[in-house]
Amino acid sequence: MRKICDVFSLCLTLILGLASLWTVGGVKQVNAIEADLSSHLVAIRADFSGDRIQLYGSINTPGDVLVIMRGPDTDFKMLRKSRVAGIWMNTAGMTFEGVPSFYATASTGPLEEITSSATRALNNIGFNNIGLDLPVTKAAGSLARDWKNSLIRNLMRSGNYQLESAEVIFLGEHLFKTEFELPSNVPTGTYFVSVYHLRDGQIVDARTTPLSVSKIGLEAEIYDYAHLNGAMYGIIAIFIALISGWIGHLAFRKG
Repeated sequence: MRKICDVFSLCLTLILGLASLWTVGGVKQVNAIEADLSSHLVAIRADFSGDRIQLYGSINTPGDVLVIMRGPDTDFKMLRKSRVAGIWMNTAGMTFEGVPSFYATASTGPLEEITSSATRALNNIGFNNIGLDLPVTKAAGSLARDWKNSLIRNLMRSGNYQLESAEVIFLGEHLFKTEFELPSNVPTGTYFVSVYHLRDGQIVDARTTPLSVSKIGLEAEIYDYAHLNGAMYGIIAIFIALISGWIGHLAFRKG
């Protein structure tokens, strides 16, 4: 009988231990930041003029929230014009490799106030930490800064780099929301939206969710065919142009 009681006691202890672990795990899960997008697909059609993507989330402990939307990496070719013999010509060029094609942030405060410099550097937060610096072998000093600033100006002018952070608005003590604007020329590909819960400049928790920006419909089929069959697409385009010109010629001649 005593052995049975000992076995029962051991089993009860194990059950309570597992329950305790489950409860601790449950608390940890509850304390984690949660967030999701209003849509995981941005469909680009012929009449696409931009879009807005909303993000909703919650945190269960006090702190700040930072959201970063980053587009697929690509290479950017920069050209510099100079006046040569009275004519403006491209006299220098620079290629930035592996640069985010889109970059925007939203936060509950200025990045410098809610994050530490070490946190920003470690997690690629801010324009100074996303790989825009040129290798010394390409350019250094003021020349490298000039090229970098020119790249940022061009990307900001296109709307694909947004210097000012959007506002993260709390709907209560725990719930929050924010919104990102995508321009009409937004690059296609897979985007990643990272949401950070911060306290005292350090990251408490984070979540990342993908966002697909894709051409759909007839435009997508033409785009894919042009990239996969460049030579044939060129021939077809020339043929269509010739036919259109001939039809126009006939129409004007009859007129």
